[in-house]
Amino acid sequence: MRAVLVVNPKATTTSERSRDVLVRALRSEVDLSVRYTRRRGHATALAREAAEEGVDVVVTLGGDGTVNEVVNGLMAAEPPTAPGALPPAERLPALATVPGGSTNVFARALGLPGEWPEGTSMILEGLRLGRYRTIGLGRADDRYFTFCAGFGLDAAVIHRVEQARRKGRVSSPGLYLRAILSQYFFASDRRHPAISLERPGEAGQGELASAIIQNTAPWTYLGDREINPNPEASFDLGLDVLAFRQLRVPSTARTVTQFVSGHPDPHGRQVLRLHDVAEFTLLSSRPQAFQLDGDYLGEREKVRFTSVPAALRVIC
Repeated sequence: MRAVLVVNPKATTTSERSRDVLVRALRSEVDLSVRYTRRRGHATALAREAAEEGVDVVVTLGGDGTVNEVVNGLMAAEPPTAPGALPPAERLPALATVPGGSTNVFARALGLPGEWPEGTSMILEGLRLGRYRTIGLGRADDRYFTFCAGFGLDAAVIHRVEQARRKGRVSSPGLYLRAILSQYFFASDRRHPAISLERPGEAGQGELASAIIQNTAPWTYLGDREINPNPEASFDLGLDVLAFRQLRVPSTARTVTQFVSGHPDPHGRQVLRLHDVAEFTLLSSRPQAFQLDGDYLGEREKVRFTSVPAALRVIC
């Protein structure tokens, strides 16, 4: 079995020594090539090259951003044509994810441990047993995402956190909380919702203030606590949406408290919830912050979202 390990050398929770341990462990199971990312977006190119070389597995060592780039590289690849006209997911290399970031939402949503040593052990067992599952992905315009997207407030918060991290701040729940409060109270136009949601064959929904899109649950973690705006979201279904109609303090605080506390059905008069949606478009009368898998991608006025079922095999 041929495999490529794509390493983000700046991964938050790993060191050179731990990477060496991982490489030795993987080489005990597979014919391994190791490739290091050098810049943002490089993992996408490395994954695409690996798929077009016909490798069996691509392993990531990094956080959710590295996973997202690798998934986009795999989905953009044109792998060697396999005999028997196999389904697309069967023609692509399988993905294995060793958690190396600060949160590792994708890996944990798959049931992998949050720490890289335990995650490595589980992946090695999966490789030995040929154990994998086929998952669906989300797509926003021409880019894929694995677990979440955001249009509005949550993406703006991620932008603030990224700016703080570039200045040397350490990612932590406290940093995110301060970013949320600053963005909500001082930088959001909460009085004038500008977003609308359109679905084929359905009546549109207008005057929305912010939207959270999930391809699985949870949306993220606060330490060990799952944060779940859309608890029924699943890799095996379409996309789930929670949109705020207003960002007034009482209603927003009530809804956020529901999904932070693990309420099975976050709801409220100012909340729009959609489950298992195949396709929809978000439009805004003014530019909105936009993120995929916790990676800020700038501002957009329109994004088309689609569910891509049974897109990728994942070792777990």
